[in-house]
Amino acid sequence: MTTYMTTWLFWFSLACILYTFIGYPLLLRFFPKKSLRLDVHKDLFIPNVSIVIAAWNEEANISKRLDNLLTQDYPTDKTEIIVVSDGSTDSTNSIVSSYSDRSVRLVSLEDRLGKAQALNQGIAQAKGNIIVFCDARQYFEPSAVSWLVANFYDPRVGCVSGELILVKDDQSRIQVEMGAYWNYEKWIRKMESRTGSVVGATGSIYAIRRFLFKPLPPGTILDDVLTPLNIVREGYRCIFESKAVALDCFSKDTGQEWQRKVRTLAGNWQMLSLQPELLLPWRNPCWWRLVSHKILRLIVPFALIILFISGALLQGMLYRTVVVLQCLLYASALLACLLPTVRANRILRLEYFFLVMNAAALAGFWRWITGDCKTVWQPLGADNTVK
Repeated sequence: MTTYMTTWLFWFSLACILYTFIGYPLLLRFFPKKSLRLDVHKDLFIPNVSIVIAAWNEEANISKRLDNLLTQDYPTDKTEIIVVSDGSTDSTNSIVSSYSDRSVRLVSLEDRLGKAQALNQGIAQAKGNIIVFCDARQYFEPSAVSWLVANFYDPRVGCVSGELILVKDDQSRIQVEMGAYWNYEKWIRKMESRTGSVVGATGSIYAIRRFLFKPLPPGTILDDVLTPLNIVREGYRCIFESKAVALDCFSKDTGQEWQRKVRTLAGNWQMLSLQPELLLPWRNPCWWRLVSHKILRLIVPFALIILFISGALLQGMLYRTVVVLQCLLYASALLACLLPTVRANRILRLEYFFLVMNAAALAGFWRWITGDCKTVWQPLGADNTVK
């Protein structure tokens, strides 16, 4: 490899990393919003709403979830709740059936088909003009549905993402790390919404116009990214509504968050393979945002590796400094991994979490490239729900 090529790889990798985590957020922050007239026009708007839940073996959570949804301040005569039981083998079906006199419908699938096909089945039977998506585990604040729906008064809006707030509890050991990451992520989504459209939605709380829904390909992992992107491609906006709130608990530990992150990142690779036209600027109005927010995060772990190798091969104080800083980063993260007591240091905890999430991106790539994208899910259990 020539010195020229090595130098180019070094600076390209460094630029990729800095742009992903600093450059893109700054561009969103100073985007000329006023000249675009992007304020959403909200008003009293009460269409028929269908709340769709895909569930598998959720006997521990489903009753509390339905009770929560039935206490929403949205008119009950305008609301139906559809629970698609994806081949559940516990008492989920009987629990849901006991709510049949309260506008709750059970769609029971004999075989376990995965979340994507369960959602397809539920929406096919939905009567509402607006579809609200949620999971069986989280908890909606009383006005969540009303705030989601109010945005559809604006005819330019096709998808609305709510805000997921993670609640502190005594069981989680990674609240500081997850809290910092999630606050950063939500800030980016708010800036994307303020300047146009969000790339994807919060899977536990989002809503769409029913006629814009396209059936999900079997096995789709990230319905909450693919569906909003499809809607944006139809000329509508996907926005973020911070007043529509769902509550959930932090992951218990790095291991649990690892599993969730690997699946999500594998889902991003899978989405691009299912719909490669998303990578074409003339076919995807959110192309720049998709590349900046989603795709580059998949590339960052590879960029870190290339940055280290190219820096070690080049001569000069700058290159040596970058290599040394990376060595210190990796060594401190390894120390935090081997000695949990060291994680009491906030900076070391954030470094450790950053590297674990990038390692998860590599694992997600491997899972996708080897064809191991699991499309079924496991319930987390009653101890991981909001009380």
